[in-house]
Amino acid sequence: MKKESAFLSRVLLVFGDLLAIAFSFVFAYYFRTHLDRRPYFFESDIAGFIFEVSFLIPIWIIILATLGLYSKSILARSARGKEISRLFVASLVGMMSIITIDFFGSGDLFPVRTIAIYTFAFCLFFLTLNRSIFRLIRDIRFRRGHGTLRAVVIGNNKNTDYLTDYISATPESGYQLVGIVASRKYFPKDLVSKQYASLKDAIRKTKPDVIFQTDERQTEYVYQQSVNRHIIYYFVPSESALSSQLGELELVGNTPILRVNVTPLSGNSRYAKRFFDIFFGSIALILAIIPMAVIWLIVKLSNIKSPAIYSEYRLSQYNRKFKIYKFRSMKPEYSGMSPEEAFKKMRRPELIKKYRKNGDYLKDDPRITKIGHFIRKTSLDELPQLWNVVRGDISLVGPRALVPGELKTYGDRSLLLTVKSGLTGLAQVSGRRNLSFEERRSLDLYYIKNWSLSRDFQILLRTIKAVFRREGAK
Repeated sequence: MKKESAFLSRVLLVFGDLLAIAFSFVFAYYFRTHLDRRPYFFESDIAGFIFEVSFLIPIWIIILATLGLYSKSILARSARGKEISRLFVASLVGMMSIITIDFFGSGDLFPVRTIAIYTFAFCLFFLTLNRSIFRLIRDIRFRRGHGTLRAVVIGNNKNTDYLTDYISATPESGYQLVGIVASRKYFPKDLVSKQYASLKDAIRKTKPDVIFQTDERQTEYVYQQSVNRHIIYYFVPSESALSSQLGELELVGNTPILRVNVTPLSGNSRYAKRFFDIFFGSIALILAIIPMAVIWLIVKLSNIKSPAIYSEYRLSQYNRKFKIYKFRSMKPEYSGMSPEEAFKKMRRPELIKKYRKNGDYLKDDPRITKIGHFIRKTSLDELPQLWNVVRGDISLVGPRALVPGELKTYGDRSLLLTVKSGLTGLAQVSGRRNLSFEERRSLDLYYIKNWSLSRDFQILLRTIKAVFRREGAK
């Protein structure tokens, strides 16, 4: 929930920036036509001006994002000076970009160039003001305990003393100290009540969102504990690590910390992927409405008493359960059953071993209806999942959504659940009919560790090709 709260905060910040940029254009135009006493020789049309520039304002947001102005590190209290300098650059580059577009376009966006100069000044002012208001509201929420991340600090190091003291005394940092795993000499005496004998004990009793490790003892063990429980992991680096400039460095007070990400899909990349899902998922859902209506009618008429759309609980990011939607392709009497239960019910237990050995697939699966075989082979049964994508339950591209009962089969299940499941994925476009269970899992793990937006595009294109050629469907 706190990760969703952080996402909502970023969305509100982007919305505030959009308003700030829009106000900049309006105020610049109004200032030149009403408050600047110098004469001007053009017909004032502020409504037309606003309409034209409204299509260009998103350019500014792209520039702000490119300069890292929505990253967590730049929004930290200690990065205020760096943020203002980047806002100056963003305002200047944004204004120059729009002037360039106008020059090669109609050339009449700015009746006089002073409006562009005023826009640059107002943009810097309003963006700075918006972010000051954002920080003020955020700090008030943090002081009241809303949206803070529960933190455990582990390590026998002098940095433990500084971090625990700073976090406990500074709620505006965004962290709430809930546990310390260290010798008493490494943290303030007034925090003894938060001491735990082991990391496992601290995690079990405090349910933290973040782990800070301040020494280099058992780093692999501590990191694995954070991965298994989907906890953010920070490591306080040594001087050699700092000098190498590796990793994503942040500051907590005056202490440099290194965030170790399980997957490249974090920070701004996560927001880019969500935008990707909403944009392309919405387009695909709109285009699929008529085919989905036809398929719904055919499936419904094949068995009036049974629902045409089937829902089932699956697991996605951070072990979260959600309902996945598909067109019903299975006979009603076997709906909701595991393969083992269904084959035993039809008195054909010999199919269980064959089904699992063949990568969870049977060519003539007796549980599936005639229309079900067709919509599965063409992947049309998965069209309702576009609604899951738009809602945010899953992504267009990602690892296969896990059935809760499958967790015990996956040795690396914690890593698989660090990202959202996907409507399609690397395993699906790599010949899923011929892949073993272990091969599919390896491909899912490879995708998680090597994610990129360009790879998502490639997988989508390969999926479209595979669907039309009926490759790998089952």
